Amino acid sequence: MKNIAFLSFGHWTPSPQSQTRSGGDALLQSIDLAVAAEELGADGAYFRVHHFARQLASPFPLLAAIGAKTKRIEIGTAVIDMRYENPMYMAEDAGAADLIAAGRLQLGISRGSPEQVIDGWKYFGFAPPQGQTEADMARGHAEVFLDLLKGEGFAQPNPRPMFPNPPGLLRLEPHSPGLDERIWWGAATDATAVWAAKLGMNLQSSTLKFDESGKPFHIQQAEQIRAYRAAWKEAGHTRQPRVSVSRSIFALVNDMDRAYFGNGRSEEDQFGYIEPEKRAVFGRGYTGEPDMLIRELAKDEAIAEADTLLLTVPNQLGVDYNAHVIEAILKHVAPGLGWR
Repeated sequence: MKNIAFLSFGHWTPSPQSQTRSGGDALLQSIDLAVAAEELGADGAYFRVHHFARQLASPFPLLAAIGAKTKRIEIGTAVIDMRYENPMYMAEDAGAADLIAAGRLQLGISRGSPEQVIDGWKYFGFAPPQGQTEADMARGHAEVFLDLLKGEGFAQPNPRPMFPNPPGLLRLEPHSPGLDERIWWGAATDATAVWAAKLGMNLQSSTLKFDESGKPFHIQQAEQIRAYRAAWKEAGHTRQPRVSVSRSIFALVNDMDRAYFGNGRSEEDQFGYIEPEKRAVFGRGYTGEPDMLIRELAKDEAIAEADTLLLTVPNQLGVDYNAHVIEAILKHVAPGLGWR
């Protein structure tokens, strides 16, 4: 069995070819797709966060709205760029959204990816401390965020408060118990995966990773997952960690699928540079008839290592078609791989 969820970037464009033409369309359609995914038997609805772009950005209003309209599925992010985040305010937003969803939030966070603007976090009022990098700043924000989610008091109460206080130091409210165990780190390297394990975060690994060996993407990713699990065990955590990978997978089951995606192009890993002097490997997509997908996906070592699979969806094709994309995997592919 494997948890199967969708991952949407929430792209929107005013183009007449798009069914998602505004920020409002992207948000409302994301809610509708999450409701549809739950009805189809999917396990989760996850969203990417990008600033300064025609995509989903502020996640917590969306997560809270989905939490209020669904009952079962996990609701998460993959990922929130911690370079932009005030950990205190984020802890309050996350606690509120998780309580609305009755404890179903699964928050993926990370140091972020290449941006639409130069050093966009500066416009949000952040800068790395002296001698640190922006990646150090992101990890520092993450560590503060994790501490806050434990719910321990740290603030000295006013001796003459407007409202009565509980005894002792005060914590941020609302506090949602257990949310600290549902934080995931999006790791692009083996080292950051090991760091996340030591801090007790779950692991998210996407279709991009810094190239550390020249091996095929799925093998490098599987090795990263094994290194993470070894570090988790060494850290002595008592609970079982969770690991997700994301993939673009399209089953061709009708003429519309074939028109959109059945162009017969070769799908393979790509190597390139997303940052100067940092070579990355981009994982292949999977497109084909269900029987072919079952054969090919069975060879993917990283998917086999993960307990959760995030299916990236082409959200601008509309809610109905994206629900069909999800259903095709659940119905025609997942059973053949033992995922259902």
